Amino acid sequence: MSSAEVTSESITDHLDTSALPSLYADRSFWGMTITQFFGAFNDNLFKQLILLLSITTAANADGAAEDNQWLAMFVFVVPFLMLTGIAGYLSDKYGKRGIVILCKVAEIVAMALGGVAFAVYSKSDSLTFLYVVLFLMAAQSAFFGPAKYGILPEMLRESDLPRANGFILMTTFLAIIFGTVVAGFLLQQFRDRLWVGSAVCISIAVAGTITSLFVRKVPPANPNLKCEASSFTVPPDMRELLRKDHPLLMALAVSSAFWLLAGMVPSAVNILGKVELALGDEYTSILAGIIGLGIALGCAIGGLISRGKVNFTLIRIGSIGMLITLLLMAVPAHGDLQLLKDADGKLVHLPGLGEGGQWLGFWGSLPTLLLLGVFTGFFAVPLQVFLQSRPPDDKKGRMIAVMNQANWIGVLMSAFLYWAFSELISRQEWPRSTMFLFIAVLMLPIVLFYHPKSEVLDAR
Repeated sequence: MSSAEVTSESITDHLDTSALPSLYADRSFWGMTITQFFGAFNDNLFKQLILLLSITTAANADGAAEDNQWLAMFVFVVPFLMLTGIAGYLSDKYGKRGIVILCKVAEIVAMALGGVAFAVYSKSDSLTFLYVVLFLMAAQSAFFGPAKYGILPEMLRESDLPRANGFILMTTFLAIIFGTVVAGFLLQQFRDRLWVGSAVCISIAVAGTITSLFVRKVPPANPNLKCEASSFTVPPDMRELLRKDHPLLMALAVSSAFWLLAGMVPSAVNILGKVELALGDEYTSILAGIIGLGIALGCAIGGLISRGKVNFTLIRIGSIGMLITLLLMAVPAHGDLQLLKDADGKLVHLPGLGEGGQWLGFWGSLPTLLLLGVFTGFFAVPLQVFLQSRPPDDKKGRMIAVMNQANWIGVLMSAFLYWAFSELISRQEWPRSTMFLFIAVLMLPIVLFYHPKSEVLDAR
């Protein structure tokens, strides 16, 4: 073998996991889990603050409940599309632990700039600088993604991957809950002192940097990998892999479609809470956060059920469950089913069973969104494990990068779809809960046509 060649067998030889401690006794696993928890907390705290401010700013401007969340979603997604390819290249060429640590340091810098951006917003009500910081925060997350997911199969036994992924996804979505709910609390209680939110974000970034030091060093997966133009997109060898491996290609396509749908849900919940249910920032964020709790439970259960295999039965259960709960969230109040208009041609909402035009109201939406999260967790765990474990060792980092690219293309499309659906709903004067119906319709093809068979993982 020449020095320029690195085979999957040679990588496997370097990644002997047989002498590792058990998963839950592994300090490196806990270091990565906690680091990921802090990162997800910060991402969602800062992003939810911007999403809520986007609604509030529009409402204050002209007294109307305009929804500009799609713009924040767009700004957040663009760095992932721009940088994920090169991030995957770096994660395969260099040690993933070093990339993880550098990303955490960059997060501290981004959150410090966030403090300046909040100060500017307090003086001018302009979200421009906050959008810039949101872009920078997403940029460091784009580099963090391939390293954090690619390092798991390198530092853990393959048979531990379902449990590890289930646990990390569970804690990630717990972080989403806390970050989302804390954002609503901070905005409600400290609207005139938003620097408090920045101080929280900086503290979390520092803590995440410290815990990243406990992650085990692993050798570069492919140190001789060359940077080419294709490193910024989908490398030729990855295109060839996907062309030959139809199940892998289908899983990638479904993952992207799933994130297209998932990208619309948080904004749909925010506008439902603030406009249709007339809730404050705190209670609106509780609605958004309860989905994360459900996902955490679903990931934990899914990881336990999938132990030692890729359990695609969970995907079928999860997709059907998501479809049903989305349809329940879309049901309008009884009065909103009667589209009467007054003498001026404006829609008249008659008193109904729900609150503010939605049948379930706040208390009915809580358990429904919790179940939506549980089924989402069922769906996500086997899909992610399959995409991690299927490629050869020397392509795992780039496969994760390609997966991230595909997922973020889905989220980017969700921003534009959300904007288009929101415009349609506003012009037709439909209840805001109609957004969930649109998402459910888009979910239907996955329910009907994606039924792969489960696979047993290598026990090493």
